[in-house]
Amino acid sequence: MGTSTTAQRSPFLWEPTSERINQSHIKAFADYTGQALFPYERLHRWSVSHLADFWSAIWDYAGIIGEKGKRIFVPSSSMPDSEWFPEARLNFAENLLRGSLDRIVAYEADETGVRRKITLEELRESVVKAQEGLRRLGVQKGDCVAGVTTNDIEGLVALLATTSLGATWTSCSPDFGTKGIVDRIGQVKPKVLIATLSYQYKQKPFHIEDKIKQTTENLEGLSALVTLGGEASIDGVASLSWNDLCDNEAKEPTFQPVPFDHPLYILYTSGTTGLPKAIVHSVGGTLLQHVKEHQLHCDVQKNDVLFWYTNTAWMMYPWLVSGLASGAAILLYDGSPVKQDSLTHLWDIADEVGVTHFGTSPKYLDTLMKAGVELESSHSLDSLKSLLSCGAPLAPEQYDWIFQTIKQDLFLASISGGTEIIGCFVMGAPVLPLKRGEIACKALGMAVDVLDDRGASVYEEKGDLVCTQPFPSIPITFFGEGGEERYRKSYFSKRPGIWTHGDLAEQTIDQSFIIYGRADTTLNPGGVRIGTAEIYRVVEHIKEVKDSVVFGLPKDHDEEIVLCVVTEQLTEDLAKEIRQQIKAKASPRHVPKRIYQVEEIPHTINGKKVEGAAKTAALGNEVKNEASLSNPSSLRSFRKLLEKEFV
Repeated sequence: MGTSTTAQRSPFLWEPTSERINQSHIKAFADYTGQALFPYERLHRWSVSHLADFWSAIWDYAGIIGEKGKRIFVPSSSMPDSEWFPEARLNFAENLLRGSLDRIVAYEADETGVRRKITLEELRESVVKAQEGLRRLGVQKGDCVAGVTTNDIEGLVALLATTSLGATWTSCSPDFGTKGIVDRIGQVKPKVLIATLSYQYKQKPFHIEDKIKQTTENLEGLSALVTLGGEASIDGVASLSWNDLCDNEAKEPTFQPVPFDHPLYILYTSGTTGLPKAIVHSVGGTLLQHVKEHQLHCDVQKNDVLFWYTNTAWMMYPWLVSGLASGAAILLYDGSPVKQDSLTHLWDIADEVGVTHFGTSPKYLDTLMKAGVELESSHSLDSLKSLLSCGAPLAPEQYDWIFQTIKQDLFLASISGGTEIIGCFVMGAPVLPLKRGEIACKALGMAVDVLDDRGASVYEEKGDLVCTQPFPSIPITFFGEGGEERYRKSYFSKRPGIWTHGDLAEQTIDQSFIIYGRADTTLNPGGVRIGTAEIYRVVEHIKEVKDSVVFGLPKDHDEEIVLCVVTEQLTEDLAKEIRQQIKAKASPRHVPKRIYQVEEIPHTINGKKVEGAAKTAALGNEVKNEASLSNPSSLRSFRKLLEKEFV
C-alpha cells in the first residue's frame, strides 16, 4: 500500500503493507515466542513483564554464538545490581565475523566516493593478522586498546581484533584536539594506542603526527603505539606501523570467550562540565541490545546494507558495526556529509552500494530541505527501505518533506536513546503506521514511561523519560575512581530504583512518543516547562536562519528565553517573522524575549548543540569542558553577548 492515497483523511503518513509485515523479523519473532504481534502494546507489555523469557528468546532468535547458561535474569532490589546471563560465555567479534565467507560485509567511502569493499573472508583474514600483532604486544583479556581512527576498514579491523582477544575497545575521532583525546582515553589507561596520522575533511588534508605524539606522552601506562598512514617515533613507547603489526603468518582467528558482563566498549559523554564520563558497556548487553534493535525494530535482514553517518567517537559507530551480527553489510564513511559541489554525495554512494537503511541526523536533512533537494527525481534509491534519524528530534515538517521528496514507500524512524545505554528507549517498528512528528513506540524489553514530578505516569503531558525495569545494556559502571557513585547518582538519585534518563518527553494516548530535548536544558518561563526542541522545530525551517541555539537567562526570579541565530543580517523584520512563526507554530510562551545574532553556535564533535555552554559563557562563567566542543572559538561571541544589542 505504501503511502495512503487518502492522505487528507488518514492520520498516517505511511502504513506498512501486509507483505512487509509478514516478512518482517518482528512478525517472525512474535511467532517464534508464541505471542501475538498485534496489538503492539500487548507484545511490549509481555517483553517487560517477562524479562527472562524475552531476552532469552532474543539470544536464541538471533542465533548468538556462545554458551547461554540456564539462568537468564537475577533480579535485585537495585536496578544496576540485577544480573543478566550470569553463566553465559561468548565473544563479541565471533558473533560479527560469521556467515557466508564470500559475501561483502563492508564498503569504505569518503569524499571521493566509494574506495573499496571487503568480503567476510578478507575481513576475517585481516582480523587474524591484527589479532596476532596485538597478542605479540601483550594485549590480552581485560586490557584496553584505544583508537584514534577514522571510520574505515582498518578501524573496523582494529576494533574486531581487540574484542576477539577479550580486550576492551575505546575510540576517539582524529579531529578532536589533544586535550579532548586525553580527557577521554587518558582516563582508561590503554595498553596500546592505534592512531591515524592523517585524515581529510571538506577535501582538506590534516596531518596530526604532532597531536598523536602529544597524546601519547600524556597516556599513563601506554606500552605501544600503532600508526596508520605513516610512522612515528615516541620516546619510551614501542612504535610500529599498522603494516608491521599485521606482518605475520597467522591463519585462523581465536575467539576468547568472556562472561556476559565483561567490558566491551568504553564510551564518553560529551558534557560540558568536568571530564567526560567514561561509560563501560558489556559484551553481552551491547550485542543483545543491538541485534534486537537492528532486527525487530529496524528490520535489518541478511545482505541488507546498513549505513549511519557517524565518526568513531559517537555511540552510533558501535551501533553500526553491530549490523554485522545480523548478516548485513555496513557502509563506513569518513569525511563531510556534503561537498561544495554536491549536497547529495552520501546519496550518490547509497545508490552505488545499494544502501537499504540510511541513518542520519535532522540537521543534515534540514540542510537538504532548505536547499530544495528532491532526491526522488535525481536518485533511483531502489534499494532504500528505511530512513533512520537520531541525535535530535525530527521536526513534523521534516516528516512531510521526506515522503514528498525522498521516497513515498519508506519506513521512517526517528529513534532516541543514549550513549549511556548504547541503544534506544523509543524507536520505530516496521509493522506500525507512522504519524508526523512522533516516534512510533517503546522499544521491546525496555519498560519506558513518562513520569511527572509526583512520580506518576502521564499521557499528553510533558515529563521525565524513565525506564522502570532492568535491561541488559545498562552500563557496568563509570570508569575511574568514584565511578560507581557517579553512575548511580547520575541516573538513580532522582527516583531510586528507576532510571531517569534526562530527556523531556511526552507519550500520546496511542503510546507513541515526542522528545523535547534534554531536561537539564528545559526552559521554565513563568513556571511552564518548554523543551528547546519545540523552538528549534520552528526556527530551523526559516530559510534565513542557518543555525540557532536557545537557552534561558534569569530575570527577576523568573527566566527569559534567549534565542541566538546565525544569519547574514538580523533585521527587525526577520526578528518579527521569527517571533510570529514561533507564536503561531508553538505558543506565545515559546516566543523569545531577546534575539541575538552570533557568528556560530557551539556544537559537540558529534554535531549536537550545546545550550549549556552557550548559557554558561553568556553568564560570564567558565565552560569547564571546552575540549568537548568541535568549535570552542564559538564561545567568544557568547561571552560578550549581554553587551550586545538584541532585537
